[in-house]
Amino acid sequence: MNEPAGLQAKKTADEGGLWETVKVVVQALLIALVVRTFLFQPFNIPSGSLIPTLLIGDYLFVSKYSYGYSRFSMPFGPDLFSGRVWAAEPKRGDVAVFKLPRDGSTDYIKRVIGMPGDKIQMVRGRLVINGQTVEREPVDKITTTDPYGRQTQVATYKETLPGGVSHLIIERDGDTGFYDNTGVYEVPPGHYFMMGDNRDNSTDSRVPPEQGGVGFVPFENFVGRAEVIFFSLDEGVDGWQVWKWPTAIRWSRLFQPVR
Repeated sequence: MNEPAGLQAKKTADEGGLWETVKVVVQALLIALVVRTFLFQPFNIPSGSLIPTLLIGDYLFVSKYSYGYSRFSMPFGPDLFSGRVWAAEPKRGDVAVFKLPRDGSTDYIKRVIGMPGDKIQMVRGRLVINGQTVEREPVDKITTTDPYGRQTQVATYKETLPGGVSHLIIERDGDTGFYDNTGVYEVPPGHYFMMGDNRDNSTDSRVPPEQGGVGFVPFENFVGRAEVIFFSLDEGVDGWQVWKWPTAIRWSRLFQPVR
């Protein structure tokens, strides 16, 4: 028995509407994949190594085009090519996401401190670059967490790197922290020296890979530059806990550029 013309037309329309919905969803997924692969990647801050610049619970966008593209720019890091294409070197003072050199897969975020060929050292808590002590000036103390989980006031400074980039750092343990006195690190060609702004609570290039640290970071391992905080929640609140958002969102941090 043939279906009535009206029922047949409704069935065709329903099928057409379903196909249009599928096409829209597929197109949206493709656009999202292109944006994430080539333009911007969201990143959340899981540790306090960049306090006070970035806080645990900050969510930010990383621009992947800033340094060009390597295999680490792609999802899952497929070994399609070596080096970088459309490369633009990081600048001293950039806050950058990179793949941890010793495993090639873990995302880290630190500040670019040393350029290829630089000699970096910490002397009594002061950063020394190529034999020159980096300028810093004290500012108001901030509250952070000490190694025992207690809230404490810590020394805070505005540090001005060669080239003029200024940013805040904290010295949780004063100028006598574990890595506040080091030997000289000479940055190899094609590599960078990365540090956290929370100088006494950052596993960074001061710690060699064989001791569980970062070491020097190859240019190829850079993923992108941190640009802007688009969302921020109090420490200990997960993004999926939407019922806590009204009181947990740090409204003053939203859409703040990362400097």
